[in-house]
Amino acid sequence: MSTTAPVLFCIFGGTGDLSRRKLLPALCRLADEGHLHPRTQVLATGRGELSDDDFRRVVAAALAQTDLPPEAIAAFCDDRLHYQALGQGGVNDFQVLGERLESLENAHDLPSNRVFYLAMPPEAFPPVIEGLGGAGLNQSSGWTRLVVEKPFGRDLASARQLNHLIHRHFKEQQVYRIDHYLGKETVQNLLVFRLSNALIESAWNRDRVGSIQITVSETLGVGSRAGYYDRSGALRDMVQNHLTQLLSLVAMEVPSSFEAEAIRFEKIKVLRNLAPIQCEHVVRGQYTAGEIDGQSMVGYLDEEGVPDGSQTETFLAMRMYVDSWRWQGVPFYLRSGKRMPRKMTQIAVRFRDAPVSFFEKLGCSHDTADVLVITLQPDEGFTLHLDIKVPGTPFRLERIPLSFHYQDRFAAVPEAYQTLLEDVMSGDQTLFVHADEVEESWRVYSPLLESPPQVRPYAAGTWGPPEADRLAIVETELWQGGA
Repeated sequence: MSTTAPVLFCIFGGTGDLSRRKLLPALCRLADEGHLHPRTQVLATGRGELSDDDFRRVVAAALAQTDLPPEAIAAFCDDRLHYQALGQGGVNDFQVLGERLESLENAHDLPSNRVFYLAMPPEAFPPVIEGLGGAGLNQSSGWTRLVVEKPFGRDLASARQLNHLIHRHFKEQQVYRIDHYLGKETVQNLLVFRLSNALIESAWNRDRVGSIQITVSETLGVGSRAGYYDRSGALRDMVQNHLTQLLSLVAMEVPSSFEAEAIRFEKIKVLRNLAPIQCEHVVRGQYTAGEIDGQSMVGYLDEEGVPDGSQTETFLAMRMYVDSWRWQGVPFYLRSGKRMPRKMTQIAVRFRDAPVSFFEKLGCSHDTADVLVITLQPDEGFTLHLDIKVPGTPFRLERIPLSFHYQDRFAAVPEAYQTLLEDVMSGDQTLFVHADEVEESWRVYSPLLESPPQVRPYAAGTWGPPEADRLAIVETELWQGGA
């Protein structure tokens, strides 16, 4: 049963990779599962001249590569999907777009509820935003919402400039800055895990927690994204957005209510309380040739499109502190890298050691710190690692995992974009990034952008430069996603 009102969903960059791989499959799946209103329509825009039927055939072929049922694909393409050429994006082009929007709304009895999704390179954001505002498409007789993909700026100055431009044409409550990591089921459940379980929340502070490590690792290299990636690096591509969002959710205070404004307010407080980053607490790395799962991998400098002698980091690890009553003195470790041995996104909360080595006299000098591992991908769930006595003699302790995995309990877990697109259409901004969050996160990392530490080499298939080992705080097997 649909929980959303009838909407006209307009995708700028509708023929691009993001639209084909993520947005259109997510919308099709929402329609198939009954989460789109029966009258909701999708209009894709692009530079090329295509008819509706031509575009539908292209999309149907792309959706056929997914696990969506053929009948669902046919119904979505035939009943909901449309195309509009935007030309060079001039004033007249946006006026023509406005006429097409009105035509579709009249034909399908839609109440002028509109979503504009910017699924395009960031340099294309300003002209589209200006075009929408100039043509009066920033408001309607229903509601109008603007969805902006990352990266949101390249530094503090550009982020402020983009925010200023958006706020000239749209109110903040109309803007949905999307970070797909926040749509993952485990990220949302992190709040439930904390706030619905008194045992966990009572231990979620500096008295009980010794350190927290957030890791996002990828086995892939830069692939065909070398042109973009070499201008960004791990800091801009992953740390400033994905990892920092996870940090703010982990470290935030209990909000006054489970509502978007209350949660976003607490996240902003965390960012404002982050202590200045110390250079000696940061390790930058760049992958060299190596092996992953027995396959040879070239180094970053040998990837197609990477400039000779590039100093762009493909790995970043850092130690940070939140200067708040709850977290004073507790180190937060952030790590992200390409060409790692394993793909995973993981939050590891290491609790403090038992105050007394009670079993040391029995020959057990075992580390007594319990570790909670929250895995966002690839196997979403939670694992609490505890010590138990091994049966028999001699007296030995062993660490065992108590686990919950979504796939073991639930038939299907929604893909992140499904969750986020449905939230956009229902008007829930909880999982989206506020303008102040963007600017505060860029402020935190400005020193690293202005004076980056030296780049250290690491072989593809390893866990980063040796210099980063001093920042590791969780047992290697846990950090790598094992046991």
